[in-house]
Amino acid sequence: MHKALRALPSLDFLRGFEAAGRRLSFTLAAQELFVTQSALSRQIKSLEDALGVPLFERRHRALALTAAGAVFHRDVSAALAALASSADNVRGVARAPGLAISTTVSFASLWIIPRLSRFRARHPEVEVYVSADDRMVDLQRGEVDLAVRYLPEAMAPEGALRLFGERMLPVVSPALMKGCAPLATPADLARHVLLHLDDPEGRMPWLNWPAWLTANGAPELKPAGSLRFRLYDQVIQAAVGGQGIALGRIPMIAEHLRDGRLVAPFARRYDSARGYFAIAAPGAAERPDVAAFMRWLDDEAEAERAAMRARDPAAKKAARACVPGRKAGGPAQRQTRRRMRTIE
Repeated sequence: MHKALRALPSLDFLRGFEAAGRRLSFTLAAQELFVTQSALSRQIKSLEDALGVPLFERRHRALALTAAGAVFHRDVSAALAALASSADNVRGVARAPGLAISTTVSFASLWIIPRLSRFRARHPEVEVYVSADDRMVDLQRGEVDLAVRYLPEAMAPEGALRLFGERMLPVVSPALMKGCAPLATPADLARHVLLHLDDPEGRMPWLNWPAWLTANGAPELKPAGSLRFRLYDQVIQAAVGGQGIALGRIPMIAEHLRDGRLVAPFARRYDSARGYFAIAAPGAAERPDVAAFMRWLDDEAEAERAAMRARDPAAKKAARACVPGRKAGGPAQRQTRRRMRTIE
């Protein structure tokens, strides 16, 4: 046995292979495991070299398991699941009671948590645990009951509940608008500091300023300055604090616009091809608490969908610029404030 164990491939290689075979994408598997796409690709190649057989067919913009790869993936998946279960048993890990929900840190802090009291009012008997982590949790392992994920439509699994799409447009603190440079067109952003979500590997280009600027006719714009943050909720905190202009993700920050913490100086936008989907874990969808939370999510999402329809820029004109050099409270400033409207 000890000789056979010495011949086993690295556990990291097997974990990478399991994720790549499940997602059929080196890029998505790398994101899940928090490694670079090139590092994962090298791991898979090393594993294939060690086994002496190809595990994947690398097609143009597509990935598929070979016959040998499919058999090996089934066995590796079962073995890793058994190892994980055994490790939990040894640690004495018991499944906590209640409803466990997985989503990203930003979506949890900006959208779910501010609304959670409404679910608690409707279902006070349900204990809710929000697992906010940018790691993609495997719903097959039973760690969570339900996940809210940001996916392209084509990648949403069967049975997923689509909540809403996403629209991106510049947002700014009303305080920063007082005495600031004008914000009437995208070109005016050149006079301001832009707040960025840090994405050094370019994994989420649709969430950053270049995509919005290109879609709105200003691909070469150079801002007066830039600040970068690791998490999107940090970007929004900086915008609320008047540190610059953020790319607002609607409806994630809809509450900030409704209560006036942020305003949209102009309604030029960029619509993402992705959307938010609620996905129940296998075997969990029939549970009363999971079904109740899914219904509540759908109700909250319907309210947001209606609000997004009402915010169509063809129906509402955005606020224009502030007037530099005027004191707050003067006639010109009051007129400016009347023109500034939150996107409702």
